[in-house]
Amino acid sequence: MAMATAVVEERLLAALAYLQCTVGCAVFTRNRQTNSVYSRHAPPSRRLGVPARATCVVQELPSLALPLYQYASKSTPRQRVHPAPPQRAQLHPPVKDPRFLINFGLWLTGMLINIHSDHILRNLRKTGDTGYKIPRGGLFEYITAGNYFGEIMEWRGYALASWSVQSATFAFFTFCFLSGRAKEHHERYLRKFEEYPKFRKIIIPFLF
Repeated sequence: MAMATAVVEERLLAALAYLQCTVGCAVFTRNRQTNSVYSRHAPPSRRLGVPARATCVVQELPSLALPLYQYASKSTPRQRVHPAPPQRAQLHPPVKDPRFLINFGLWLTGMLINIHSDHILRNLRKTGDTGYKIPRGGLFEYITAGNYFGEIMEWRGYALASWSVQSATFAFFTFCFLSGRAKEHHERYLRKFEEYPKFRKIIIPFLF
């Protein structure tokens, strides 16, 4: 019974991964054709006055709470039926695989780029400022969305290091979604600031 449940779980995860890939393609196609209507890109009449920090917490909470619940629950079939053999883990430590190490480095680099870019964005406004300013420094000297580039690099490194369909489709969806957001930011900066650097690309330095 437990083995059958584990098989069903694997199939469900695979199906959800392929669904996410399909949705990513649809999002990418839509973002190429039209702009989104939320956040700063939404007209004032359609904006909701929800604090940014609260929305961020609500968005990210399930990815923390659900895994913790699964690990704490005794009903997880994989924990009961498939304990990790310690001798196998010692004989084949994945962390020594060069592919893992390289892509872990890619993930770490992306995370540092993301953190540094967010730091630049948070410090654009001084106390009392309300308007938008042109971000400068770091990857913002080459692209409009330095923070998005870092996040895409993070998930690409994670996907290649973990080598699973689920992580790969998540990385693909992240690119499809964030590339569209980056395009909108880029076009808005060009409209709003005449002095915005014309040589800056959207999300990939020197290319796109």
